[in-house]
Parts: sequence; structure tokens; C-alpha cells
Amino acid sequence: MNRSTDRLLALAMLVVGVACFAKLYLALGGKPAATTGAGIFGAAGMLSILAGLLFLAGLLPAAARHDPAVPLFGRDARIVPAGRPRLRRIALAVPLLALLAIVADQFGPWHGAAREPAARDVAAAPAEPSVPAPDPTAPAPEAAKPVSPAQEIAAKPPAELVAAPVQPSQPVEPAQPAVPAQPSAPPAEQTALPPATPPETVAPPPLAPPALPTAPEGHRDAVVWLAVSADGREIMSASTDRVIKLWDLDGQRLIRDLGVHKDMARTALFMPDGKTALTAGDDGEIVLRQLSDGAVLNVFSSGLNGGVNKLAITPDGKRAVSAHDSTGKVIVWDIEKGAALHVSTGYGWPVSAVAVSPDGTRAISGSIDGELKLWDIVSGKLLRSWHGHERGAYGAVFTADGHHAVTGSGDCTIKLWDLDSFTEVRRFDGHSDTVYALALSSDGKRLGSVSLDGTARIWNMNTGAEIAEFDPGTGPIYSVAFAADGTLLTGGIDRTIRDWPATGGDGVVLFAGAPE
Repeated sequence: MNRSTDRLLALAMLVVGVACFAKLYLALGGKPAATTGAGIFGAAGMLSILAGLLFLAGLLPAAARHDPAVPLFGRDARIVPAGRPRLRRIALAVPLLALLAIVADQFGPWHGAAREPAARDVAAAPAEPSVPAPDPTAPAPEAAKPVSPAQEIAAKPPAELVAAPVQPSQPVEPAQPAVPAQPSAPPAEQTALPPATPPETVAPPPLAPPALPTAPEGHRDAVVWLAVSADGREIMSASTDRVIKLWDLDGQRLIRDLGVHKDMARTALFMPDGKTALTAGDDGEIVLRQLSDGAVLNVFSSGLNGGVNKLAITPDGKRAVSAHDSTGKVIVWDIEKGAALHVSTGYGWPVSAVAVSPDGTRAISGSIDGELKLWDIVSGKLLRSWHGHERGAYGAVFTADGHHAVTGSGDCTIKLWDLDSFTEVRRFDGHSDTVYALALSSDGKRLGSVSLDGTARIWNMNTGAEIAEFDPGTGPIYSVAFAADGTLLTGGIDRTIRDWPATGGDGVVLFAGAPE
């Protein structure tokens, strides 16, 4: 078979390929689909064009054994004079079969029947209701307003928003009207009407927070710690503005700025001597200061152990226990010698809570993974470790007997623990966000708590019942302490220090924050 014949075959194959693609275009261009799948035409067209190009380029081998064979890999390369008739016949058969499929599909007996289902589908569709001619004497009806999907969803009661699943094989029939229209009346218009008062689809904006008083001497950032002096006349506050302030509670005035840390101030404690204070912050420094003028007496540097999250002192003021964030260490300090006594190991997470027992021999700490630990302060030995909360522990206090402790957590719970059996005795539920700080009243009968949910609460220690809830509506509250008269003092993100009645009710701003 010579090259001229190959060229004629190539031309025929290209024509068949173009015909296949023309049929495919019609099938996908809005015409009724043929009985042969569109994929068959695409494949046949591609194969026909490919075979035609191969014949045209002379890349297929010769059909006869006696002709010089042309290999598959080039027109000029010569191999043994042996043809491959099977491969050539396949190449010839593909466009022939495609051409037969086109002819059979176009002129076969099933050609007209293939479109009957579509015709039946069209006939089964409900006809559009005829609209009667408008009456010129009748008033023009008000045009129906379109209903958005959001309005349709908002207009439904919550129970209707849960749709029952529909089987794919079962068509959903339109609902029939409850009362049939009168024969003489025109067909009812099916356009849905919006409710008389369209429901709100967007939640109303939150109410603006109440206007707060300001004072130039106030804190310029969140108040994260409060402490009350032994005589109840003064309070000390620490803020993320780095400043420690000393306030006159009776006269409601600022006594002085007691000192400034290099980073956020976290804790400020009155020492038992009534003349000094111990403060700590994110700069990793624990500073002993004079209350009279804020003079620095000593600085305890935690070095590579990082910032001090919380600080507690023994009742005699001889030792302090600090909780650190970056290394997860708990350090016991000798205040008189100005040195670290014990540096604990065991936490793999930042320590976010610490408290010292009333006898000064033990300390409890909590980390941001919810693990609680009990320590011997004298020896630095770890006495017990247990997973007390599902999330971080951010507040801890000992009860007066020294055998129980209370912890608050990011899991929104407050728990009372028996430290002899290490079991949960009671739970105080009510907060909806992290419980950030705790305080016990002087008689030990009431517990104060503050939370990132923006509320402060007072609890009955014996029953776990909530006595009072306070919500200033100004955001998270970070610090809490009981005043000498039993009222609750709080400080938070609004920069203010507030006083709340012991039995509930409205609080007052004792010390306002600085203007923003």
C-alpha cells in the first residue's frame, strides 16, 4: 500500500473526526441529546483525527510483509521488512465504527423515540395559569414586593428551620391550597407576600458601654491585681500599664505611685510589717519597696526563668513563692537573705496560679494545662500532682484550716479541694468564661470570684450557692479582694476599681481610670 493511499485514508479519517466533533457540539449546545453518549463522539473524534495524522505523517508501519516497513518512530528510519497489519487494521476500524455510530444514531428507528421522554416531561409540566384581562374600572392592585431568602428564613419559627430529608427518587409535589378557589374567581397569584412588619435579619448593634468617669491619676490600662492592707485603710493595685499604685480607701484618693516595673506589673502584696510591699511583673523582677515613699529596698531577679505571673508570701513575711511563665518554674525565695531557696522542676507549661498555706509550710500552684501541684516550701519537695481542671488554673486560695484550697479555671469552674485526700469536695458553677482570680473573706465564709465573662460573684463557701452577681457591662474583670467591711473590690479591663455591696446590688467606682 503506497503513500498516496495513506494520504487518502488520512483525509477520510480527518473528515470522520470532524464529523464526530460536530455531532458532539450539537449534543452539548442545547439540542436534544442523541442516544449515543457524548463521550463516544468525543473519543471517536479524537481517535479518528489521531489515526488520520499518523497516516498522513507516515508513522504507521506498512500493511504488507513484502513492502519496506516504516517504523513507528520516524519516516526515514528503516527496520526489517516486516509489516504490522493488525495495528493498521485497528487504525482503519476506529473511524469506520465512529461513522457507523453517527449514521445509526441519526437515521435509526430509535431516533424519534429518543426524544419522546422529553416531550412527555414537557407535557406533564403544569400550565401557567391564564391571567384574565384587567378591568379598567377596578383599582390597580399593589405590586407584590419580592421576598429575599433571608426574610423567608427569618419569618419562620425556629421549629420550621429544620427541614426533613427528602428522598431523591420521590418528587416533591406542590402543596394544595386549603380552600379551593371559586369557579368564577380568577386563579390566585402564587407570589409569596412579605409579613406586614419585616423581621430584622441583622442583630441590633450592642448597646454602647456606659460612660465611665476618668481621673488623671488613674491607671491607663487594665487593673490585674488588688490587695487590701491589714488595717483595711489602704489598697494596692497593679496594672498592665506597669505602675503600682497605693490608694487611700477611706478618703478615696491616690496616695502615691509606689513604683514602675519595666514590663507589665502583675502582683502587689502588703508585707506583714505594714511598712513594705513586694511587687512583681513580666520583667522577671520581684521588688521590695517602702510604702512611705516607694523606695526600692531589694530586687530579686528571676533571670532566665522569665516573667512572674503570680506571687505569694508566707504569713511571717520571710519567704515568697513565685510562679513563672516562660520556664514553668515555681521558685521559693528567702526574703531576708535576698536569695532563691528552691527552684522547682516538673511543669512543662507556664505556671498561672500560686498560693501559700496559712501556716507557711506549703504552696499550691496551677499551670495553664490545668495541672495542680502541692509543694513543701521548706524543703522544696513536690508533695502531690493531679489534673484538677480541663483548662488552665488562674486563681488559687487556701482556706483558714490549711487542709483545703480553692482553684478557678479556664474551664469556667471553681473547685474546692481536700488536700489530705486530694479529692474534689465542692464545685461552684455559674461563670461562662475563664475564672481569673479568687479571694476569701476574712471570716472564710464567702468566696469572691471574677471572670473574663465580665462578672464578679460572691459564693457561700459552705453550700456552693451563689450569693450575688455583679455585671458592670464593661468587659473582663481580672482582680478581686474583700474590703474590711465585707464589700467586694474588683478591677478590670476598664481601668477602674469598683466597690460592690456584700449582698448584691449596684457598685460604685472608687477610683476611675485615666482618660484614654
